[in-house]
Amino acid sequence: MSTREPLYDTAIAVGRGLFGALRLRRITSGTEHLPATGGAVIAMTHFGYWEFALVEWVTWLAARRRIRFMAKQSVFEKPVLGGVMRGMKHIAVDMKAGAAAYADAVAALRRGELIGVFPEAGVSASFTVREFKTGAVRLAAESGVPVIPVAVWGGHRLMTKRRRIRFTERFGVPVAFEFGAPITVGTDEDPRTATAHLRTTMQAMVDRLQRDYPVDGAGQWWQPRHLGGTAPTPEEAAAADAEREAAREAKREAKRSGSER
Repeated sequence: MSTREPLYDTAIAVGRGLFGALRLRRITSGTEHLPATGGAVIAMTHFGYWEFALVEWVTWLAARRRIRFMAKQSVFEKPVLGGVMRGMKHIAVDMKAGAAAYADAVAALRRGELIGVFPEAGVSASFTVREFKTGAVRLAAESGVPVIPVAVWGGHRLMTKRRRIRFTERFGVPVAFEFGAPITVGTDEDPRTATAHLRTTMQAMVDRLQRDYPVDGAGQWWQPRHLGGTAPTPEEAAAADAEREAAREAKREAKRSGSER
């Protein structure tokens, strides 16, 4: 049994209460792959904003272990939330200078922590698996720990990018999880090759969850276009992301120009 962490334990209790109140239908497989002790990189798909809490929920129920998530620095800068994130020992990532966060994650893995990462580095609005960054496999190789691939399907029906979801739509949603077998990454392996293998593995996991999902997604906003849904195509989602980032950069530039006057 892990030692007590009042703040994290409270967050877990709140999450369990919320998911219970929503009567989420949890469908899990592969939780035996979660290590009882020792470090591991938990690499997750990213179709919605609640995956981190959902995966922690299942991990706690299965193995009584906490995950330290790597999250954008901007999250830690928010009032109250930032303090909570630091208190739960999550790791802040500066997207323009990530060396410190990487070092913190390696140290935590070597101490025996579970570190949660999203290799896609952002929510996929097309609900398809995007290209992966190499960070997950590099962390695993340097720390000498395995990667545990985790696919989640259905969680995006609770909250996701560019979609307003009514509270009543969140009741009784099936959320399916597959935890894959540990993947060992050697220090001499090409991280791009290892990352391609991780992505292929997780794509196959997503394919299985989608195939076996107990709700027909035909014509639904949460179903990928190639499976008969109305979600944006990967190309449409990428274009929208690029447009949004350009608007953000223009706003940041205007703010910098204003402060220099």
